[in-house]
Amino acid sequence: MHVLAFKELRAHYQVVAVCDVDEQRAIEVAGWLRGVRAVTDPAEIWTAADIDVVAICTPPGQHRLQVEAALRGGKDVICEKPLVASVREVEELAVIAAETGHTVMPVFQYRFGNGLQRLKALVDQGVAGRPYVANIDLSWRRGADYYAAPWRGRWDTELGGVLLGHAMHLLDMAVLVLGQPAAVWARVATLVNDIETDDSAAVTLRWADGSLATLSATLGSTVEISRHRFTFEHLTAESGIDPYTNSFEPWQFTATPGHEDRVADALAAHQPGTEDYIGQFERYAIARAAGEELPVTLESARLMLELVTALYVSSREDREVTLPLAADDPALGGLAP
Repeated sequence: MHVLAFKELRAHYQVVAVCDVDEQRAIEVAGWLRGVRAVTDPAEIWTAADIDVVAICTPPGQHRLQVEAALRGGKDVICEKPLVASVREVEELAVIAAETGHTVMPVFQYRFGNGLQRLKALVDQGVAGRPYVANIDLSWRRGADYYAAPWRGRWDTELGGVLLGHAMHLLDMAVLVLGQPAAVWARVATLVNDIETDDSAAVTLRWADGSLATLSATLGSTVEISRHRFTFEHLTAESGIDPYTNSFEPWQFTATPGHEDRVADALAAHQPGTEDYIGQFERYAIARAAGEELPVTLESARLMLELVTALYVSSREDREVTLPLAADDPALGGLAP
């Protein structure tokens, strides 16, 4: 997906190399574009003089060392989620980035759907009013074929289950709109697959202003959907249900009586942008060239990992967990039980 996005953004990127330990796969992907070399040793990427930015799409358990190697090799880094295994590791990477003068952008491509961006604009402008309740549903299907990859379903290599690897996208969408919650309560279970990690969850979230949200997540649904519904004082916003692009249009916005004109005017004024990986990578290229803040930062990854950490702690200890976690909380060092 990254290579195809870069291909669409030729004005900003030139892909010069593809690396995979599977040589035939590296050759295949390199062949999607012209003049791209295929390599099997990541060290060749870290040290290549003609590479400025490295996009890391490897199994999550490899991210921490690979991001550091790329930074110390003088590269800026784009890295898939989950970025690393713990809040502490995010903090370590932030120190290394500062030391080397290079940057890391975690991938949260769902943020850039135009439906979600229109809602964020309404909230940012104060049009939506006070938030009341949000409902988040993730019903996906992951079975034996998915978990046949030996690194999936294991704490040491996938780093987490449905909360970390799947629902994090939908949680990030809610946090983008509402901010970081003040407290969470979660029930997490492994019900669908014979794996170490979780594949089912039911979550409640509470914000400092008293507003609430629920998340239900399963990897055992025959019919796949993703859905968000936000209820505010002045409007209700509901996404579509496509499982992997529900941040895209169409979204339905329904104003409460007396607020129709203001909501309609704000929606009409919103200018849509590019979406998904293309949307994030285009914004990244523009921000990087201008020396401006990246569209997704290490702090974004740290906040999301802290939230997911709190959910696992809540489930294991059967209690509400408040955020932010205490600076000396041992859970900040890793999610694995």
